Amino acid sequence: MTVVAERRLGLFSATALVVASMVGTGVFTTSGLLLADLGGPGPVLLTWLLGGVLASCGALSYAALARRLPESGGEYLFLSRTLHPAAGNIAGWISLLVGFSAPLAAAAYGFGEYLKHWVPEIGSRWLATGLLCGIALVHGIDAQRGAWLQNLAVVLKLALILAFIGFALPRLPGSGQVEGASDGDGSLALALVWVSFSYSGWNAAVYVAGEVRDPRRNLPLALLLGTGLVTVLYLAMNATLLAAAPAAELAGRIEIARAAAQALGGPDWADRVSVLVAFALATTVSAMMMAGPRVYAQMARDGYLPAGLAGGGKAPSVAVALQWGLSLLLLWTAAFDSLLTYIGFTLSLSSAATVIGLIRLKRREGEAFAVPGWPWVPGVYLLGVGWLALATILRQPVESLWGLASFGIGWVSWWWCHRRIRATP
Repeated sequence: MTVVAERRLGLFSATALVVASMVGTGVFTTSGLLLADLGGPGPVLLTWLLGGVLASCGALSYAALARRLPESGGEYLFLSRTLHPAAGNIAGWISLLVGFSAPLAAAAYGFGEYLKHWVPEIGSRWLATGLLCGIALVHGIDAQRGAWLQNLAVVLKLALILAFIGFALPRLPGSGQVEGASDGDGSLALALVWVSFSYSGWNAAVYVAGEVRDPRRNLPLALLLGTGLVTVLYLAMNATLLAAAPAAELAGRIEIARAAAQALGGPDWADRVSVLVAFALATTVSAMMMAGPRVYAQMARDGYLPAGLAGGGKAPSVAVALQWGLSLLLLWTAAFDSLLTYIGFTLSLSSAATVIGLIRLKRREGEAFAVPGWPWVPGVYLLGVGWLALATILRQPVESLWGLASFGIGWVSWWWCHRRIRATP
């Protein structure tokens, strides 16, 4: 029996999901690394702007697919319908391993790192574990209550970030340069890979498309509004952080938000900002715990995962439990520093394959299928992702191999499941 999800989510909830999925680990941890690699605030802000342009091109492309295929499943659904079921299954496994589980682990770990100054006796990983357990419980019981919690948290998060920017602006002393850090285009490309992780989540609404009211209108609007809002917010936030202290004091710092707050207002303000960042990361965990299980539920309905993951009722509880378990596994076993490159590289290739599927569908259906900015928008996205992927392979071969291996796992999974389905009478 086919399980049909109730369309409970409106435009605000879908947009809030996009914003919450994007504003997380990267914006509070990446710019210190970028500053050390690129040499100054100007190139860092340019990288964030380019990342926003690339994400916007991806959002416009996905918006066209969301109008045409307004069902839950994200890349799994799109690639299954536009390229081949094998491509969709591979994308589904990428979502399972990289799209949600790894970022959930990274965001939860960041949450623990920022809060450990308050409760050092507990430890960052145990704090992260508590967060994952609580969020999984909320989203595993009732999707409607989870959405309301998500909306409230996103509004509060944005208000707090804007309050931080407003407080900091009149106190900014300016910044300097880090000498001898930049080595040209290769650094910029790798920096853009890290930034692409921070922008990942611009496609979050398509994962719950089957639960969005009036999806042909609300899904594209949610993607575009969320991506545009976050791009502006990222530029304002990073301009503030980079001007808060001399660049030499910020370069290489993962906890750049705390360092900037320390320079602006002393230890008390650093503690307050740490709580703000921890809250922002908690909402990101909530958003991904809400979106990810919908992919696995759709895969289960299509026969590529156990039927119990399909869910039903108010929430896909079994799929949420699977997401929770994988996130905990990565939290306690993976190293944080390599996670950013691995996630950015792998997800970029998955989204690029989806845009290729869009191009194929457009060529097949012609004028009947409207694609904003055709052919320039999808073309710019593919060129940008191709450049980033090549730079990552050359500069970070180990993380790239792990990413390519993840695609291989997805193909083996599809081959085994497809053979089993064909053998079933």
